[in-house]
Amino acid sequence: MIGFRKAGKDRTARSRVRRLAGAAMVLPLAAGTLLAAGAGTSAASPGTGPTAVVSMGDSYISGEAGRWKGNSLTNSGNRNGTDRAWVSGSSYDPAKVYGTTAASGCDRSDSAEVLSAGSIAETAVNLACSGATSQNVFRASNGGVAFKGEAPQADQLAAVAAAKNVKVIALSIGGNDLGFADIIKDCALDFVLWGSYCYDDQQSVVDSRIEGVVADIGKSVDEIRAVMRGAGYADSSYRIVLQSYPSPIPRGAENRYTQSDWSRLNTGGCPFWNRDSDWARDSLVPQLANRIKGVATAKGVQFLDLRDMLQGREVCAKASKLVSSTVPASAKTSEWARWIDNNETQGPIQESMHPNYYGQLAVGRCLALAVAQPANSGASCKNTAGGDHTGMYLTPTP
Repeated sequence: MIGFRKAGKDRTARSRVRRLAGAAMVLPLAAGTLLAAGAGTSAASPGTGPTAVVSMGDSYISGEAGRWKGNSLTNSGNRNGTDRAWVSGSSYDPAKVYGTTAASGCDRSDSAEVLSAGSIAETAVNLACSGATSQNVFRASNGGVAFKGEAPQADQLAAVAAAKNVKVIALSIGGNDLGFADIIKDCALDFVLWGSYCYDDQQSVVDSRIEGVVADIGKSVDEIRAVMRGAGYADSSYRIVLQSYPSPIPRGAENRYTQSDWSRLNTGGCPFWNRDSDWARDSLVPQLANRIKGVATAKGVQFLDLRDMLQGREVCAKASKLVSSTVPASAKTSEWARWIDNNETQGPIQESMHPNYYGQLAVGRCLALAVAQPANSGASCKNTAGGDHTGMYLTPTP
């Protein structure tokens, strides 16, 4: 049994692909759990208490898809070693990876960026939640909205700032505001059902939304600043690292599957036309990255550019391989992003199109490298072809 089956141009196919909305680039994330250590009950003024790195925002930083070490067509057992949630036989427990947040869908994994960054602080606090938008970051007193049973992330940050000595706040937000999930869904539908391209219509949608998205990203930074100042922190006593998003799919010419049959859907889990793939990789992702960079510059915070982070490690990339009985899971050869399992035979669609376990180790390394740079700097993080997360390195931003 394989994880993908031809979706035929009928109602069944339409239903299956529509479920992509729950994942796609569902930049999902929420707030509230201290993954590396408890929040503690004793108050700490700035400069005292254990140092902390905090992640805020959506699924690209919460740890969505951290369950997976590459992608395999095998649906049984541990799926050739890719499924970290495997218990025994046909039993799986996502809580092994996402802890208590598996139930809420925030999906904060044990390999999330702030945990994979290593010893940049004594404790790591993950407030991010899969599916979060900017409104879920704002303080409730300033338009913030609770999400998945948790208070707005800025309000949660206030409690952390009082109990910890916060040194780094990593923020990933804006993708859900822009509607990445709908974009992915519509582009997949155009491949599976309609035989048409999505890039032109979707570019118009992006252009109509981008100014509002950028404004809300800027407000998210302002909300974090306001909380930290209210807790007695000087702006210079900690840093905000505002990051962009990587592309989970390769350019058309870098895809190992042809677009002339169903292999991209049935085998690779990347049902997109070359033209749409090129648009996503070379237009959409850079457009958002450049605008986020502009916000970082305007607000005086650090920018971490991840647009090229998955280059050659994307779903269906020629430079990577599916895991099988003869090709073991490996950070050096396997894909670093979760494919689209259109039949949900290996877990929820929500995990699709996110950095997986290997990808999260890599992003964590990127954060560690960034923190070693000046607090108002900007850099692009890239991988070394054929290497693992230890081969990540920084270059000047485009």
